[in-house]
Amino acid sequence: MKPQNQQRKNREGVVYSTSENFDFQFSDTAAVQETLIPSKQNLKVMLDKKQRAGKVVTLVAGFVGTEEDLTELGKKLKSKFGVGGSVKDGEILIQGDFRDRTILLLTTDGYKVKRVGG
Repeated sequence: MKPQNQQRKNREGVVYSTSENFDFQFSDTAAVQETLIPSKQNLKVMLDKKQRAGKVVTLVAGFVGTEEDLTELGKKLKSKFGVGGSVKDGEILIQGDFRDRTILLLTTDGYKVKRVGG
């Protein structure tokens, strides 16, 4: 079961109920989702420094699949570049500006990759 804070964030469209017997039903769609093959993935690689104290990170977004596969891809990218990073909210964060190398590595692995932003 998810922590109470996480459950509140997933309540889409429900603001308040006056019913004493109301119990919100959570749909667990993320657990059912299968990972698409790399040629069907449409990944976006961008540079981001919002809310990071001015530090630059390479952001890989648009991955469709399980959290385990996303984590595995994130580990592969971080180990290839020899840098730190994390996997959060369905996105891979890599410390530093590695857009070109990320695009090159992902395209050689068969992913469809698009550079977003400058």
